[in-house]
Amino acid sequence: MPGEHEVDRARIGRAVREILIGIGENPDREGVLGTPERVAEAYAHLFSGLGEDPTRHLEVGFMESARDTVLVRDIPLASLCEHHLLPFVGKAHLGYAPNGRVVGLSKLARLVEGYARRPQLQERLTAQIADALYESLGSRGSIVVIEADHSCMTMRGVQKPGSVTVTSAVRGIYEADEALRSEALALISRGTR
Repeated sequence: MPGEHEVDRARIGRAVREILIGIGENPDREGVLGTPERVAEAYAHLFSGLGEDPTRHLEVGFMESARDTVLVRDIPLASLCEHHLLPFVGKAHLGYAPNGRVVGLSKLARLVEGYARRPQLQERLTAQIADALYESLGSRGSIVVIEADHSCMTMRGVQKPGSVTVTSAVRGIYEADEALRSEALALISRGTR
């Protein structure tokens, strides 16, 4: 599969077995016997973004004179926080102002997925997507808002279920034009939680 990132599944399996032993679990117990291999397979998928350049999804586009905002809201995303390797799950809302070229809408979802499938910080993820839409796509501007629930906030530490982290990044004309930025944010907020 294109973009499939090769990971050392055997090494991950050995490490997971050690984790099971480290937490006081019997790695040979029936219920967890295949866990090291299952985790290795899951990590190969969850971290497949490390083996790709997500901006490649923006390479195939169409010449179009449209210059007004193109916005896709509520793109589901799941990633793993690089601090605890615990999931954060949410939605990405992203838009751009074309500069003579547009891309297929599914490419925007693939862009999000490519950056989300790596050890990540929500702040960095937001900026990477905004930068790609602005620089790699060559748009006049980009705007990205991500809302996510972080397991490290709900399962450990402060244990505050229901808390949502919101990050945003604006580039180009959305950074310079407050009215345009407000209009795009209003379009995004129509469908948020």
